[in-house]
Amino acid sequence: MKKYSLMIFITLICFVVIILGKITFIESNSVFKQNHLPKYENLYIFVDITENKMYLISNGKVIKTYPVSSGKPKTPSPIGTWTITSKARWGEGFGGYWMGFNVPWGMYGIHGTDEPWSIGHALSHGCIRMFNKDVAELYKITPIGTKVTIYGGPFGPFGSGFRILKPGDRGSDVYFVQKKLKELGFFKGYVNGIYNESMKHAVHSFQKKHNLKVSDYIGISFYNKLGIYLFD
Repeated sequence: MKKYSLMIFITLICFVVIILGKITFIESNSVFKQNHLPKYENLYIFVDITENKMYLISNGKVIKTYPVSSGKPKTPSPIGTWTITSKARWGEGFGGYWMGFNVPWGMYGIHGTDEPWSIGHALSHGCIRMFNKDVAELYKITPIGTKVTIYGGPFGPFGSGFRILKPGDRGSDVYFVQKKLKELGFFKGYVNGIYNESMKHAVHSFQKKHNLKVSDYIGISFYNKLGIYLFD
């Protein structure tokens, strides 16, 4: 009886192979299962670091909200609109998932964390951290090329206000100042959002030209001489 049942099973398998041409074994991370994930059109990610929340938007409608962790004051998240240019499976410290942005002054992106208590606070080195279960979900539905806007306050690249810049600082505010100095002919280097030696020389030249105290620091008087005001 057992031999007869085995022969019937083998015969059925043979018919399947003849009809389908092959037998496919589905793994847990297979394309077949991923096809059952929701497919969203015109996906867009908006991160508000003033409240440490991420909004997942499809066709102009918010479809999901996630809590996140953003950069510390000394290592701010990159304010602006960026593009996800890379995706990778990284180690446990990154929750297993990484989605990188095209930020010119450093490596920034969205990833998980082995410090879940940091979510909801400005405690990262500039990246956007998520709970591991959330980043795993986001990773599967977010394609390369997705736009990500990081909002840091009402003053564009300056977030919630001016900060005093010094050599070694990097960020959207440094990037904006570099662009202005380059437009005015003071900065000869590459606009990359990093306050380096080349930018320091440009800052000193600008200060001398406008009768400002020569210093490595960029404060309100420097911003105003550049024509940058938070309030008109």
